[in-house]
Amino acid sequence: MQKIFVLMKCELGQSYKVAAALVDGLEEVSEVDSISGQYDLLAKFYLPRDLDVGRFVTEKVQTVAGVKDTFTLVAFNAFT
Repeated sequence: MQKIFVLMKCELGQSYKVAAALVDGLEEVSEVDSISGQYDLLAKFYLPRDLDVGRFVTEKVQTVAGVKDTFTLVAFNAFT
């Protein structure tokens, strides 16, 4: 599995609806957090290694109603 983080800007007043839609509609989502600053939400996804990250983000995440903009980070190593 590969881990990605997607920061999302939402349409005004839509953050909670977007978060619920992500949790309810995408099996790849691990967690969604509301955050402050330039972005409204931070979501963590676990994807199969052979899945195209760009296609997943553009077709599955960016098409959720209320998502205005995204910024994607690919994680390489988890340190514990």
